[in-house]
Amino acid sequence: MGKIAFVFPGQGAQAVGMGKDVYEALPQSRAVFEKGDEVLGFSLSTLIFDGPESDLKQTVNTQPALLTASTAYLEALQDRGLKPDYVAGHSLGEYSALVAAEVLSYEDAVRLVRLRGRYMEEAVPGGAGAMAAVLGAEREALADLCRSVSETSGSVELANVNCPGQIVVSGSVAGVNSVVERVKEAGGKRAIPLEVSGPFHSSLMKEAADRLAEELGKVTFQAPKVPVVVNVTASPVTDPEEIRELLVRQVYSPVLWQDSIERLIADGVDTFVEIGSGSVLAGLIRKIDKTVKVININSLESAQTALVD
Repeated sequence: MGKIAFVFPGQGAQAVGMGKDVYEALPQSRAVFEKGDEVLGFSLSTLIFDGPESDLKQTVNTQPALLTASTAYLEALQDRGLKPDYVAGHSLGEYSALVAAEVLSYEDAVRLVRLRGRYMEEAVPGGAGAMAAVLGAEREALADLCRSVSETSGSVELANVNCPGQIVVSGSVAGVNSVVERVKEAGGKRAIPLEVSGPFHSSLMKEAADRLAEELGKVTFQAPKVPVVVNVTASPVTDPEEIRELLVRQVYSPVLWQDSIERLIADGVDTFVEIGSGSVLAGLIRKIDKTVKVININSLESAQTALVD
């Protein structure tokens, strides 16, 4: 029997109405939304269920909203008796993974990601940073192009290594634009500018990381019930203090998603359960390895019928 990993999506997976079905059907899922509203001091659940989408898309709202929906679906899944051998999350999703591994309480996590979203939005003046998805480029060639552009045009770095042929770059507007124009030099087919409110996972986020470090220092981190494969190193971590430190670095470091999935597969994982809105990670995992099983838990029905053979 192979091993199971629970994986949790990050920004971009949000959708108005996510989690409403489990909220209405299951007391344990409803309790998650109610706790979120209480901790944050406003009705996050109303924003999630009714929108408007333009407000939900704001980083400061998206981060607690996605964490809350993922945790509510996780609660819905607990009845099935499914237990992971590992957990991992994409960027913001790492916080959902830490709740699943019982490193952080949901209450602490939702407060932290609300602040994380705010600090990330405030770190760089509006319009000064950008991100773009580069398709078809080799990682090393793209990293070389980013270094060369950073010396001449403006800082730009690899931000998300998602799967073969899909890497997101992040940095100054001039730097990102230059990579978009010169993408063919790295063997890329094209680059798509992303609608984001800042240059996430780049060194321009250092100030946000410093502010977050102060908040992370106030929170209790427990030893994880199962190893957490973290974005920064793509390795399993079990030391709570190391997890805390890596969450600070994660804000300005690349998300090594492809490496994380490859590491999990190397460690014997053959079933990935994506828990939360959408199916972004399922698509990436299939591009990394077509042979593994991927299950999506993004509705009441999928949570109640989830079976891992």
